[in-house]
Amino acid sequence: MVGKIIKGVGGFYYVHTKAGIYECHAKGLFRNKKEKPLVGDMVEICPVPDSEKELCGQILTILERKNSLIRPLVSNIDQAVLVFSVKSPDPSFPLIDRFLLHLEVREIPCLIFFNKKDLLEEEDSAFVEEIKRIYQEAQIPVYFFQGNSNADKEKIFSLLEGKTTVFSGPSGVGKSTMINLLLGEERMETGELSEKISRGKNTTRHAEFFAIAEDSYVLDTPGFTSLFPPEISPENLRYFYPEFEKFREECHYNSCVHVGERTVDCAVKRAVTAGEISELRYESYRKLYQELIEERKQQ
Repeated sequence: MVGKIIKGVGGFYYVHTKAGIYECHAKGLFRNKKEKPLVGDMVEICPVPDSEKELCGQILTILERKNSLIRPLVSNIDQAVLVFSVKSPDPSFPLIDRFLLHLEVREIPCLIFFNKKDLLEEEDSAFVEEIKRIYQEAQIPVYFFQGNSNADKEKIFSLLEGKTTVFSGPSGVGKSTMINLLLGEERMETGELSEKISRGKNTTRHAEFFAIAEDSYVLDTPGFTSLFPPEISPENLRYFYPEFEKFREECHYNSCVHVGERTVDCAVKRAVTAGEISELRYESYRKLYQELIEERKQQ
């Protein structure tokens, strides 16, 4: 019998199959091979009789993974949804770009959901258009939702149907509320924002997939990584900004990293000045570049 691990807690793995959800142990041979089942793994299981529990089993085989993330430690992701609020708290563009780097390295498609659109006022229209332009240039689909509104439920579901999707983002932006809307019931704990810092207390304790339809799963991550992928160096960071691509060949130096060079020698800097590349996105790039340089110095 084949199923998908949707949760792992205390040495038990909960495997979603067509017959139901089985509580499973992993065979000892996985420890001998230094392998560990991950949430998201497709596995082969064998039912095991249990006098106290109806559906129990043992994991026999972990099927081949198509990808995996380190934090959260999950596998077989079709896409990621990065959730930020438009206000309260305000979105952090360097944080968005940091997460996009993780996904780009692992070739996992990403959508960005800006939540709490009900907080937007008429004077925010220019800000909304700027966000759309920034990520259109970066080839990232962007959507604006009110995550606790049934009016947006159908559209959100259509973007997730038939896929295994990881939701991630900082605390207090409404990830769990949005997932509860899709589930039709309050399955995930939600936390209120601290008025003092406009940030939420993280309420997600472990990685767990929820089935929103057949072959459609969502996961709210318990944390938000602040680390860079090990594959990223200061010198190759520029290759993860698609909007730089058409300008890079016009730079005077092939090694141009678009930070310390003179504007006259850097086509990317000139494009920023001309408004062809978003200044917000470029400043995010420059900040991440400097952080990578500092990280290298400390190694």
